[in-house]
Amino acid sequence: MNEEKFVEVKDLRKVYDNGHEAIKNVSFSVKKGDLVCLLGPSGCGKTTILNMLAGLLNPTSGEILFDGKNVVNVEPKNREIGYVFQNYALYPHMTVLQNVMFPLTVGKTKRPKEEAEKIAKKYMALTQITDLADQKPGNLSGGQQQRVAIARALVGEPKILLMDEPLSNLDARLRLKIREEIRALVKEVGITTLFVTHDQEEALSIGDKIILFNNGVIQQDDNGQNFYLEPRNHFVANFIGNPVIDNFAVKVENNEIKASDFSIKISDLDAQRFRKQLIDGDYTLSVRPENITPAENGEISTEIVDVELIGRERILKFNHDGQQARSLVNLEVPIKAGEQVKLKLRLDRIFIFTPEGERIY
Repeated sequence: MNEEKFVEVKDLRKVYDNGHEAIKNVSFSVKKGDLVCLLGPSGCGKTTILNMLAGLLNPTSGEILFDGKNVVNVEPKNREIGYVFQNYALYPHMTVLQNVMFPLTVGKTKRPKEEAEKIAKKYMALTQITDLADQKPGNLSGGQQQRVAIARALVGEPKILLMDEPLSNLDARLRLKIREEIRALVKEVGITTLFVTHDQEEALSIGDKIILFNNGVIQQDDNGQNFYLEPRNHFVANFIGNPVIDNFAVKVENNEIKASDFSIKISDLDAQRFRKQLIDGDYTLSVRPENITPAENGEISTEIVDVELIGRERILKFNHDGQQARSLVNLEVPIKAGEQVKLKLRLDRIFIFTPEGERIY
């Protein structure tokens, strides 16, 4: 067994009959026992990947290996997977216990009734739904239905758990609670899990690593911290982070980075952070709002046009080149809308991208 590559996808492609190439030569691997989030905007290909892993879609080309075995031609029921769908897909005429037991009453996983009930009750206890055993799905809240769906996916004791936007039907507070429960549960069971989401905060909070897609291509495959601190390209930098990253149009000439109202000497930057040489031309300078702070020696002189309170912090909004930008400060910083301020960029935390989105610094 190769635990580092317990799930391995090699050069996977999916082209639909209408010619749309949904997945473009994608390759990645998942370590045994990890919870990996497939992240990206709607239509980026993440659910298509999950459905190919499950066997619900056939790839146009490429390989899918589970524990070293290519499963592309293996029937879904024989792939030893559990699948939690976005809409839960519970049987409305069955009780919770019957729903959870169902995978153990049919096909290759069929068990004697007493044994099936014992296994079902074990996973119902893990998902905290034991007291709902006799209820029908129609009487349950969204969070309770979600727990039933997870318990049902686990009773067959699959090697891999696939979850497609499992929290999208829940309200914000319940999403927080359930995602913590999901991470704790899959770690307790020790099951390798692929979790599809479009919510970057969700992915950052529960994933051992994140694979970010856009237009059927992997943009970055990494741990959450690196997505935030070391984005691979401009798409990643913009997709990850709340508040969103600030972007300034700049021009490089005469060993300076020049915006409309500030300039930075290239010699003031950390030479070790350059990924390529910064030649003269047009670029985007990006910096996260927490790395733009009020300071007497700040590069940017501006007026604060609005202040937004977000719990322990405040967002100071200002205009730059006709676009709104943000500075994130502590609640105690006494700056009000209408004030003229100077803002300083943390130079070891800025990013510089080409017009094509390639990261230079």
